[in-house]
Amino acid sequence: CSCSPIHPQQAFCNADVVIRAKAVSAKEVDSGNDIYGNPIKRIQYEIKQIKMFKGPDKDIEFIYTAPSTAVCGRLLDTGGKKEYLIAGKSEGNGKMHITLCDLVSTWDSLSPTQKKSLNQRYQMGCECKISRCLSIPCYVSSSDECLWTDWAMEKNNVDGRQAKHYACIKRSDGSCAWYRGMAPPKQEFLDI
Repeated sequence: CSCSPIHPQQAFCNADVVIRAKAVSAKEVDSGNDIYGNPIKRIQYEIKQIKMFKGPDKDIEFIYTAPSTAVCGRLLDTGGKKEYLIAGKSEGNGKMHITLCDLVSTWDSLSPTQKKSLNQRYQMGCECKISRCLSIPCYVSSSDECLWTDWAMEKNNVDGRQAKHYACIKRSDGSCAWYRGMAPPKQEFLDI
């Protein structure tokens, strides 16, 4: 299973459902058969939803994932103590599906900006495109693009300054730019 790094805002925009939740139990369940008639196993997590940031008007009760990380399954701690931010695909009817490539973070590991951005700010930039810069120099190809330089600037770090503290927002003229809460970003940062 391999996933390309993704900015948390992009993960938010790509997801059908984004919630804060605890996993209370897990069990292996059959979910139909593959093309050869063999049963497909999935892990069903029963969860306690704390807050929904994006998704249906109904609480999510179960999250499904593949049974191992080798096939992109995502393992959650089921003690009911750890709170997670989970972004994934809706399966309807109070169910969602997550893979190793979806955004799943412990709530405590999120920065204050990330927590705040979940309420509105990330959504405001969903029409913008976040392009990953692999090595300096790199350039934007259109005005609705924000350049994500954490990878190039911080030695392949997908959890760097821009991921933790910035959101890519659409401005009134239709262009997009990085926005950082109260403090304006450093000039050298914008010039890169």
